[in-house]
Amino acid sequence: MNPYILATLLFGLGLGTTITFASSHWLLAWMGLEMNTLAIIPLMAQHHHPRAVEATTKYFLTQATAAAMLLFASTTNAWLTGQWEIQQMTHPLPTMMITIALALKIGLAPVHSWLPEVLQGLDLTTGLILSTWQKLAPFALLIQIQPTNSTILIALGVTSTLVGGWGGLNQTQLRKILAYSSIAHLGWMILILQFSPSLTLLALLTYLIMTFSTFLVFKLNKATNINALATSWAKTPALTALTPLLLLSLGGLPPLTGFMPKWLILQELTKQGLAPTATLAALTALLSLYFYLRLSYAMTLTLSPNNLSGVTPWRLPSSQLTLPLAVSTTAALCLLPLTPAAMALLTL
Repeated sequence: MNPYILATLLFGLGLGTTITFASSHWLLAWMGLEMNTLAIIPLMAQHHHPRAVEATTKYFLTQATAAAMLLFASTTNAWLTGQWEIQQMTHPLPTMMITIALALKIGLAPVHSWLPEVLQGLDLTTGLILSTWQKLAPFALLIQIQPTNSTILIALGVTSTLVGGWGGLNQTQLRKILAYSSIAHLGWMILILQFSPSLTLLALLTYLIMTFSTFLVFKLNKATNINALATSWAKTPALTALTPLLLLSLGGLPPLTGFMPKWLILQELTKQGLAPTATLAALTALLSLYFYLRLSYAMTLTLSPNNLSGVTPWRLPSSQLTLPLAVSTTAALCLLPLTPAAMALLTL
């Protein structure tokens, strides 16, 4: 892709998210979300592969549906209450419609079916943008509207953690596994949103760091399915030793960074008298942990029994920068001791 076009599209992505962050009016927020969608579509379809075009079409249709629903709900809110302000969502009907529209935008269960299919059709770089940057603007809106209907949020959260764990069990494609991992993590964030928005932000931040690092590992190894991971020991032995820790951090095991948000979320849910919900969420985390362990096993404890078809990937030098990978992997593994500092910041 022409570097000028690429720079323009990335600028559009950044500008769309920034506009949504800065807006207090529903029309401006909607405009930012639309800019975001329109800027990523050429990046998704740039390889002209039938799978990429199919993924782009699916993405466009779901995002357009969610945007239309959002616009309809905000207009309904203005009609019922006379308010266009994002923080003045007092009527339950438009609030619920906007919550469902934003759930569709980020891929929460039960409106998640597009996410694994779309991610599978993209290359790892665009998939990384879709899994991280594209979640920021809808989350900013969700945190601002503070949905009043707690039942729908808890239902969305529990369903997402369950579907995210269950759906990834039988997958062999890494991008689909990461999509289901994303759904499960988003479920955890939605569960705690109404009780502690700052905890949602903490969970989102740790999810972004860990997902960024995981995508970069797969990109460095040029791996898109589980079998391709078995050859990684020959290319990057040190990284192959660290990756299982990274995957276990995504699963939420102590003493890794991923344990921090899960621990604090379970604690907060129990304080709010939702011990059964907390127990169910903790059990669904075991489902996710199983497929992370499966990836770890494939990567470090198995040797590839045959040469992969096509070029032998470990003989090709990688042109990828390793500094972002080093920084994000360190952050994804070592931030648990900062929990007291994080808790102090959350209570400010």
